[in-house]
Amino acid sequence: MSFTPQLLSSDIEDDLRAAVRDLLDRRVAPSDLIAAYDGAPAPGLQAELAEMGVTGLLVPEELGGAGAGAAVAGVVAEELGSACAAGDFLTASIAASVAVAAGATDLAGQLAAGARTAALVVPFSVDPHGPLTGFPVAGDTITARSVAGALGADVLLALGDDGALYEFAATEVRIDPVSSLDMTRQVADVTFDGARGAVLAADGAAAVRAGLLTGTALLAAEQAGVARWCVASTVEYLKQRKQFGRVVGGFQALKHRLAELYADAESAAAAARSATVTLAELGPEESDTVIAVSVAAAYCSDLAVRAAEEAVQLHGGIGMTWEAPVHLYLKRAKADQIGFGTPGRHRAALAGLIDLPA
Repeated sequence: MSFTPQLLSSDIEDDLRAAVRDLLDRRVAPSDLIAAYDGAPAPGLQAELAEMGVTGLLVPEELGGAGAGAAVAGVVAEELGSACAAGDFLTASIAASVAVAAGATDLAGQLAAGARTAALVVPFSVDPHGPLTGFPVAGDTITARSVAGALGADVLLALGDDGALYEFAATEVRIDPVSSLDMTRQVADVTFDGARGAVLAADGAAAVRAGLLTGTALLAAEQAGVARWCVASTVEYLKQRKQFGRVVGGFQALKHRLAELYADAESAAAAARSATVTLAELGPEESDTVIAVSVAAAYCSDLAVRAAEEAVQLHGGIGMTWEAPVHLYLKRAKADQIGFGTPGRHRAALAGLIDLPA
């Protein structure tokens, strides 16, 4: 039976959105984010989000979390994207928390409370559709490249070649920072050299795949937030900028471009909402969920990049300056475009899911 997602947000979600937006207005300054490209540490929000109970949204209540579901978490992800905020919400509170919950251990409650942070040891570009590669449990040396969330994590979760999910203390492995296009979401190479981990879940592949699928859905929500900011900030700028004695936003050609971009950004928000609601209601195993997530990932990834590119261009000369925050959103959009799989990878997977001929 076909599932029809509820795209309208609830009063609880609206209140959460307002609370998160208030926190971001107080704690996230573009100048601090820009400073991360000059070597300063990116300002994180994990402690503040933990105080709000946001870090445990996807952890079941019986394991110490809120058990709120992906739809509620999507509201937070969208607001974080709109602020281009740095932090580990997507990697620790979403992908890793979902994978840990499969093991039903005390670690899930610790992640929910914000007492510890975790990261899945997979490249940020790995999608939830293809085969997963496990590390050799015999203790051989192996390196995972470009792992998001590894820097600053207390616990690392890795799939073993025996199919189980293993838990490692971050101190037992070597973590080498890697320069990234988006320094507000840093990545690192993680090397296992004789490290021994504890088994967290017997079916590690299912746990990792659930974490990746959930991360993909929440990343789409983040990308929708990026697009929303790009449209809103560009409209606001063009209302004030004057050229030849006229407000630039009054030119018809620009009105048409902005109207089209606004409609596309709203479509991205709807696609992301559909993915998170379907995931929350049906779970990661259902084909309807995988289809909704793939649609959102394919659409929102490209749209966020286009919205950021339009924002840079329509801001004119100021959009090309280092001090203006527009470049932060373009970098975030471009980096996110390969996160949890490229749009092309999701379209290819979607074709098989809906029996679309190659």
